[in-house]
Amino acid sequence: MPHYTRPLNRQDYKTLALAALGGALEFYDFIIFVFFAAVVGELFFPADIPEWLRQVQTFGIFAAGYLARPLGGIILAHFGDLVGRKKMFTLSILLMALPTLAIGLLPTYTTMGIAAPLLLLLMRILQGAAIGGEVPGAWVFVAEHVPERRTGIACGTLTAGLTVGILLGSVVATLVNTGLSPQAVHDYGWRIPFLLGGVFGLVAMYLRRWLQETPIFLEMQQRKALAREMPVKTVVLRYRKATVISMLLTWLLSAGIVVVILMSPVWLQKQYGFAPALTLQANSVATVMLCLGCLLAGLAVDRVGASKTFIVGSLLLAGSSWAFYHLAGAQPERLFLLYGTVGLCVGVVGAVPWVMVRAFPAEVRFTGISFSYNVAYAIFGGLTPVAVTMLMGVSPMAPAWYVLALSLLGLGLGVWLRQDIACRDGGPSAELQRL
Repeated sequence: MPHYTRPLNRQDYKTLALAALGGALEFYDFIIFVFFAAVVGELFFPADIPEWLRQVQTFGIFAAGYLARPLGGIILAHFGDLVGRKKMFTLSILLMALPTLAIGLLPTYTTMGIAAPLLLLLMRILQGAAIGGEVPGAWVFVAEHVPERRTGIACGTLTAGLTVGILLGSVVATLVNTGLSPQAVHDYGWRIPFLLGGVFGLVAMYLRRWLQETPIFLEMQQRKALAREMPVKTVVLRYRKATVISMLLTWLLSAGIVVVILMSPVWLQKQYGFAPALTLQANSVATVMLCLGCLLAGLAVDRVGASKTFIVGSLLLAGSSWAFYHLAGAQPERLFLLYGTVGLCVGVVGAVPWVMVRAFPAEVRFTGISFSYNVAYAIFGGLTPVAVTMLMGVSPMAPAWYVLALSLLGLGLGVWLRQDIACRDGGPSAELQRL
């Protein structure tokens, strides 16, 4: 049976499982910060500054991880296109585990003064550099292992695996907040998730020893068809349309993950007075549904193409997010239902890597996706928490309006993708690769 249409085999499932597990553990390391942002803000900044300034500074350090992603991602992708996907795929997780472990051991402001937030900032930058290579590398790795007709479910499964990292972070944060008193969390409990994350990352690095290099890279290596010049130069000069579309899709992805999943627990606490433990429990439900949504989006894009998937998914996201933000306070008994529904609809982002993988040829695929994804995430993902927090001073419903606007962007991209035959039949995306 041709590689293009054969079903997934045992090796494919092994690759998907190991890649998704490693991605989940690494993503946990990157996002656990946001679940303890309030405590970290109290411990790493002066006690006499205004609360709003402390919150902005804390989210600023969180954003630094996103701003560091492009450089780390481009460097790792450069070598991934030249010396192999697997080597960089393994290196990225080590670069994540060590800073996460270090955050759990950092002295606070009362001990080190201004050096404490500066060291925290440095660790977040290192984390950002690592995750910048992890996500694009993972998408390329699994897409190049499975048959082309199964790329959607493979990328959807991996994206769901990354989402499990968010779920793991939410579960650990819930256990810490429910198992310890607020004072104990403040004194030492906040360190536990970071220490666990460092250990998780080292375990994931060990597990990735069992992965094999992708067949596509090995074939290019044998044919001496690897990039002959700087891959990023080729991407910028020859694949501008693919880069723009990939960046816009990343904007949609960042809005769903950052605003709906990561920021909503704190928003629910501040806006409607929900208890932290309750919002984290609801967040866990939403994240489980997000995993399911990523899998459904992956199946859908393999069967009906990206255009229909984004059109339907974006409409559902717009309606469900609007209902969640406006009804959660008035109908608290339906919090889990509302949050779970919008989490499921955010799963449309599971179709994003399908388009990005097809937008670039194999010889610069890692660099093309990494450049587009990380630059866009640095801008939109990194600045979104700060921007939405500031906009909430104008309207408490700023998150709802933001997600609605990005849903309309997703709808527009779905309509535009109807022009690209690759988004209808699953073949190579010639249209996206043209200037």
